[in-house]
Amino acid sequence: MAVIYDALLLLALLFITTAILMSLNHGKAIQAGQPLSYVLTLLLLTISFLFYGWFWTHGGQTLGMKTWRMKLILHNGKVVTWSVALVRFVAAMLSWAAFGLGYLWSLFDSRNRTWHDIASGTELLDLRFEHVDTE
Repeated sequence: MAVIYDALLLLALLFITTAILMSLNHGKAIQAGQPLSYVLTLLLLTISFLFYGWFWTHGGQTLGMKTWRMKLILHNGKVVTWSVALVRFVAAMLSWAAFGLGYLWSLFDSRNRTWHDIASGTELLDLRFEHVDTE
């Protein structure tokens, strides 16, 4: 569910970016093969990486992960770096490109890791089971 929540937030950013670039194309749709289409693709990928990367490197939680009480950490318990975030981002795209098999892998992995967890050396903590000390 966190993936869907974050995707909706990211989608809003990508729509705004596309609208701004369309204004440079006289309000017309940007067609594949146009020079502006390559700029748009690169910009959308960059914004997507910055969206996830910033959250992962600043507290380990996207807004969706905060809502669903999950946190991303390195296997050694340290915070995620930008280089790790890049590996995770690229591997996550490959996980989706393989018809979601990289995500489904977590159902068969003994530690519930996805392909991008394995590639980046990260893991998701389920904070719902963390003990909260009220004293």
